Amino acid sequence: MFVPGGAFRMGSNDHYPEERPERTVEVDSFWLDETPVTVAQFSRFVEATGWVTQSEEQGSSHVFVPTSGPVDLSNPALWWLPVTGACWHTPRGPAEATATIDPQTPVTHIALADAKVYAAWAGGRLPTEIEWERAARGGRDGEPYAWGTEFAPHGQRMAHVWRGSFPWYYAPGGVPGPCPVGQFPANGYGLIDMIGNVWEWTVSAYTKTDASSVCSCYPDRDTQQLWTLKGGSHLCAAEYCLRYRPAARIGVRSTASTSHIGFRVAYSNPEN
Repeated sequence: MFVPGGAFRMGSNDHYPEERPERTVEVDSFWLDETPVTVAQFSRFVEATGWVTQSEEQGSSHVFVPTSGPVDLSNPALWWLPVTGACWHTPRGPAEATATIDPQTPVTHIALADAKVYAAWAGGRLPTEIEWERAARGGRDGEPYAWGTEFAPHGQRMAHVWRGSFPWYYAPGGVPGPCPVGQFPANGYGLIDMIGNVWEWTVSAYTKTDASSVCSCYPDRDTQQLWTLKGGSHLCAAEYCLRYRPAARIGVRSTASTSHIGFRVAYSNPEN
């Protein structure tokens, strides 16, 4: 989908410290995948290239597992567990058969290197943080949500985010996870799931190094060299991580791969 260039207000003065200050930035026009890369798309890439992801090489990856009741929200190790065999085609580990995964679900357990190689194979690249935020706003400059000023206008949920009490009570029931793309409205640029569902990689370094600003959405809080994720995920909850907004951002290591991190591809010129 085409994302027009121009000036817009980036960041927010009203939420988390790492989003400040709100400022005016400019960006050139570019194109961005309509949806996050899906399991079906990534499967075709693997079949064509034989690529082995980082989580497959390591033999394990972190998986979200709900707790049995309310817990200390500052300790992500209580709900992020390393699971042997968890990777893009078995997101919860070998116990989850590949056949049970909806192919239109965003691919997860993707490290930065995995996303970059896929993007190059697809003829594109990963977006910068400025590009990503421009695209997520969909032309609605300065508003807290990608769709306006209210979280659920007229009672309609606009993104796949946590419902219930994090991290123990998931109101819809079942196991929390990404949903197939396209279940929520597109934004003003025709882009789907820019907010919620899965966090998305950018190629921008995370410049806030204060450890207190590193969201516990990810189990490893090493602050040596971090990269910016945008968009929030299905695990974002107001009482814990109100980051289902265009301005929101977290920093993770390039080797991060979990059951809520995915990506989409940007193109400077898709005709080339």
